[in-house]
Amino acid sequence: MSQMLMMYNSVGNAAFSQMIGQIAPFFATINAQFVALKPNYAEITMPFCREVTNHLGTVHAIAMCNMAELVAGSMTDASLPKGFRWIPKGMTVEYLAKAKTDLRAIANGEGINWNSAGDVVVPVDVFDSQQQKVFTARITMNIKTGDLVLGDHVQQTI
Repeated sequence: MSQMLMMYNSVGNAAFSQMIGQIAPFFATINAQFVALKPNYAEITMPFCREVTNHLGTVHAIAMCNMAELVAGSMTDASLPKGFRWIPKGMTVEYLAKAKTDLRAIANGEGINWNSAGDVVVPVDVFDSQQQKVFTARITMNIKTGDLVLGDHVQQTI
């Protein structure tokens, strides 16, 4: 089990959400709250507030990209076997509708082979409070064997 998943399981959603913002400060800018984290699945929410809006009064594109990277990276970390590490390599996004409410992002890793090195594509869907899909992302994660760099940092932090 990854260090990140062990930390999540030991402290719960609220405390883990705060800790992620300390480990990777950029993620604190969206005030994301974890709903679930387990191998092959992660879910977070982001409140609609002025800090994440654009000049149109809708959620800014980069806030949704930040949300997508957080949920995909957390799920990837929780899904990898011991001795593997990861880093995001690229992201393809689609903005499907204006986002004007709180948002929920889901990364689903079912069907991804986590047992070999190379690139994997992690799908992320973002929904508004009416369950309308407003954004999708496909994040390419580069998976390698070796020391868990993120896990080591998390271990030193707790």
